[in-house]
Amino acid sequence: MKNTSAVMDSSDIQRKNIAVIGGGLVGSLNACFLAKRNFQVNVYEAREDIRVTKSARGRSINLALSYRGREALKAIGLEDQVVSQGIPMRARMIHSLSGKKSAIPYGTKSQYILSISRENLNKDLLTAVEKYSNAKVHFGHRLVKCDPEKGVITVLGQDKVPKDVTCDLIVGCDGAFSTVRTHLMKKPRFDYSQQYIPHGYMELSIPPKNGDYAMEPNYLHIWPRDTFMMIALPNTNKSFTCTLFMPFEEFEKLLTGSDVLDFFQKYFPDSIPLIGKQALVQDFFLLPAQAMISVKCSSFHFKSHCLLMGDAAHAIVPFFGQGMNAGFEDCLVFDELMDQFNNDLSMCLPEFSRFRIPDDHAISDLSMYNYIEMRAHVNSRWFIFQKNIERFLHAIMPSTFIPLYTMVTFSRIRYHEAVLRWHWQKKVINRGLFLFGTLIAVSGTYLLMRYRSPRSLDYLRRPSEWVTYFQNTTCFPVNSLESLEQIPNVINK
Repeated sequence: MKNTSAVMDSSDIQRKNIAVIGGGLVGSLNACFLAKRNFQVNVYEAREDIRVTKSARGRSINLALSYRGREALKAIGLEDQVVSQGIPMRARMIHSLSGKKSAIPYGTKSQYILSISRENLNKDLLTAVEKYSNAKVHFGHRLVKCDPEKGVITVLGQDKVPKDVTCDLIVGCDGAFSTVRTHLMKKPRFDYSQQYIPHGYMELSIPPKNGDYAMEPNYLHIWPRDTFMMIALPNTNKSFTCTLFMPFEEFEKLLTGSDVLDFFQKYFPDSIPLIGKQALVQDFFLLPAQAMISVKCSSFHFKSHCLLMGDAAHAIVPFFGQGMNAGFEDCLVFDELMDQFNNDLSMCLPEFSRFRIPDDHAISDLSMYNYIEMRAHVNSRWFIFQKNIERFLHAIMPSTFIPLYTMVTFSRIRYHEAVLRWHWQKKVINRGLFLFGTLIAVSGTYLLMRYRSPRSLDYLRRPSEWVTYFQNTTCFPVNSLESLEQIPNVINK
């Protein structure tokens, strides 16, 4: 329930001017949350309006919308509209090298993630922003300078004339290579790190077949191949968007069409008839492989004047499908803090950093881990065995034992708490498997001894008869005292 005092102070709120830098997914969603609170919101987007310009093919990687993102969309009234355009994916479909396919469910029968078009979602969010009379999107306006201390930004519009804008709050939602963050890095005690992973990605496409999907549409299709992999997500036009991930040096070895076809024949043979040889070669050389970067920084704010969200604060690799969802949850968490602190930016911003940094760093680390799992482990019997154990324990103890993927994807358990809980659960499972294995070993040994030497085992079970047993099976005299008396005589001889 929202604080009534927030409504009472609406006249003061209207006087506050907020500049959102970046009109992408997180920036446009954030603008909706802020406009809903009656702030004067101006969004500055370097690109032209994607709703009226033909977009060039480049970075996309289909999006997987899950619970955290849906909750943020629900808060601004867009969930139903966006979900209606998505395609449910209920499991991973693993394509082995032999061509065999096997499904690994994401969760229960009612749990699924949604394949969403990045472009269509961005268009819907931009349209939602413009429905607010107190919000405006300035397309073709690039941030060239940012002074958080004074609350002044300098933007370069289509007229190429720099323009200074004064605002009460600067919200940097301008992506992994954020200009706002670059200016914050000059401030004392601002920590920053980035890591390019050695793998790149390239997008391909599987067209419809006879007017329908060429593969099962309600799955995330994965071709795991140890050091590289390919995934495919369904689109509403009956096609699949495929993304090939592998080390850059492997991409650089494929110089001709024949190289590409030989490579796919060796590692992804069942995908060639789905993509088509000509289209495969054409798409492969259309654009070079793209890099993937992971960014961490701290803090996410500067005093009460500047705030980072989304990729500007925590760019992550795409292997847990949480980049957009984590960015959307940033917006939702900030909105909840604004409720808690009655729109007091001096309280909200430091609390946002304190609360959110551990979670966003945790999902960054999990995304790195999940790449190894997806390309190297999902096809192993041990991995599938572990997943079956997790599902079984979750079924009988749903509130006590929750699989990591379920915590991350189908709940709002804080990311860092999910990691801690996951480590504890793994420890419990490993100890349980150790005890079970020990019990099996002991039981097997017992049964083996009983079968092979039942009489010996009986004496082991009856210690009172050990003396009689040894007397009957050794060369000593029957009378033990008599044997002891004879010992000196034996020695003297």
